[in-house]
Amino acid sequence: MILAVYGRMVAAGEWRDYGIAALPEVVVFSIFRRTAENPLYRVEKRPKLRAKQGIYAVIGEGGQVLRRGHDLVAVLRVLERKLIRALGE
Repeated sequence: MILAVYGRMVAAGEWRDYGIAALPEVVVFSIFRRTAENPLYRVEKRPKLRAKQGIYAVIGEGGQVLRRGHDLVAVLRVLERKLIRALGE
């Protein structure tokens, strides 16, 4: 699901690179506009938050949590809105 959104944004010319990190307590999919920059967005999966705020989160460039929840599709909708804006410009 994440790669599907990523592919659409690459096709729109908005994103260029990604990185994946598997750490003991979190798995992170980072999205970059250019390879040498800080990530624009991070999609994180934290299993310990399953019973609390939600296992998935989309985090913005400044560290702000843009969306958090239990359903990955619902959480990724915040990035879909960015795709709609990118195509409309």
